[in-house]
Amino acid sequence: MPVPFRLVLSALLVAVLGFAVVAVVGGRGGSGGGDPSRATATRPSLTPGVSPSALADVLGSASDGADRASPGPSASAAGATDRSAPSGGKPAAATSCALARVGAMSIEQQAGQVMMIGVPVTNPRSAIPLVRQSQLGGVFLAGRSTQSASGLREDLRAVQDAARHDVGIGVHIGVDQEGGQVQTLRGPGFEAIPSAVQQGRWDPATLRARTAAWASTLAGAGLTLDLAPIADTVAPGAARTNPPIGGYGRNFDTTPGAVARDIGVVVPAMQNSGLLATSKHFPGLGRVHQNTDTSAAAVDDVATTADPNLEPFRTGVSAGTAAVMVSLARYPALDPTVPAVFSSRIVTGMLRDQLGFRGVVVSDDLGAAVAVRSVPVGERAVRFVAAGGDLVLSVRGADAAPMTAALAAEAHRSPAFARRLTDAATTVLASKVRQGLLDCPAATPASGPTPAPAKAPAR
Repeated sequence: MPVPFRLVLSALLVAVLGFAVVAVVGGRGGSGGGDPSRATATRPSLTPGVSPSALADVLGSASDGADRASPGPSASAAGATDRSAPSGGKPAAATSCALARVGAMSIEQQAGQVMMIGVPVTNPRSAIPLVRQSQLGGVFLAGRSTQSASGLREDLRAVQDAARHDVGIGVHIGVDQEGGQVQTLRGPGFEAIPSAVQQGRWDPATLRARTAAWASTLAGAGLTLDLAPIADTVAPGAARTNPPIGGYGRNFDTTPGAVARDIGVVVPAMQNSGLLATSKHFPGLGRVHQNTDTSAAAVDDVATTADPNLEPFRTGVSAGTAAVMVSLARYPALDPTVPAVFSSRIVTGMLRDQLGFRGVVVSDDLGAAVAVRSVPVGERAVRFVAAGGDLVLSVRGADAAPMTAALAAEAHRSPAFARRLTDAATTVLASKVRQGLLDCPAATPASGPTPAPAKAPAR
């Protein structure tokens, strides 16, 4: 990015936000400007496992959405300012802090911050070398555990201490703690949580109080992000034909309005208790007849931009949900070419522009899920971020290196993608301000040495 634009950006931010943003010059992957699809097509791709045609398809999958998915420098900064504001927080301060810190990062460090990688919940400290090696921004606790809340707290404190020392920023630590059959943590101190179907029968006051109690326990144990609640709607009588949601009783109710009412209670209850919420699986898994974990044939032929089942997601956005997870299913009426997770029409055109979501867009699992098995590992991360995503989730620790390498290599190659990566990293870091994972002012790491810029992949 040329020096004059950085100076202009800094001046604009100071004028609009009232904060002095540090503008750092150098090593950002080329000059700005130009159409994203042209930038992708003019030079051969050097990204491991990513073809130029595949990335061009993502960046240009919708003529009216491609430029939004990969905005120019001014639009990128403005978008981050809007959408990274945590509910109830101070958006200008959080974004100013995040922008300053991202501006001091190498491309490789930015790539690490948009990754959430799985580690066995039975061995949380195994995250420490992964965080160090790939400069990770997030860790996901995968599996099931009967460890006590106090024991987990000690392990997660060790992970955070290591992250602050080695990276200079704390990590988001996420978990699947929905209730019913989807409850990762079940040891002493973690109360058994009924399924969402059962929770949906409670009155709002009971749902609010019990959700707040569970969320407080998770936050106290060191978790920062719950990959819940489920905003999917499963129609009456359709549970048996809907394996991922209805088959496990994961839906709060059977009509969009009823689900929306519960989402409007659960999201603020969680977040007011110190735990960030993730509304999922956008734009909805309530109609599919296959599970994306085990099949590439999960399709919703009904969903449109006017789908009534979008109501719970819209309510989640209005309630300030910190994150929204995008599904791996296909929605032909919305985008006939790619799954939702790789679609700029769905991620940017619908979630960002239509619903007005300004928080962290996280992928469903891009590691072990059969739905994306045909796509090379590194390309999965690149396609998601190019479509407008912010936080790449893989349950497999082995995916950390190839995914971060692919993101960094594409950012070095494509100025448009470099801007999109910077935007994603800024959004993730702004969410960390709320959780105390990023100290402000943040021109330098809060503790520990400043990590040397990672060596760029061979070109």
